[in-house]
Amino acid sequence: MPRRILQGTVVSDRCDKTVVVLVERRVAHPLYGKIIRRSKKYHAHDETNACRTGDVVRIEECRPISKLKTWRVIERVAQARRAPALEEAVP
Repeated sequence: MPRRILQGTVVSDRCDKTVVVLVERRVAHPLYGKIIRRSKKYHAHDETNACRTGDVVRIEECRPISKLKTWRVIERVAQARRAPALEEAVP
């Protein structure tokens, strides 16, 4: 059976080798038919700790790595825009 691949935004990278990815999907309301957004958070394994909050990543379903982690980061699609680091003036 093929593994599912989802795309989402990293909302947390605080844990070591783990990121939390928010995946949004658009579905029609069952009664009214209006398109609404549904979202879910997935814990994904990031072996190199390369992903940061705000990055857009692709995750792939895999074997259970821990209690919550059953997804793995396969690629970083886009980097988040980060503010330039402030350099302290040296007298």
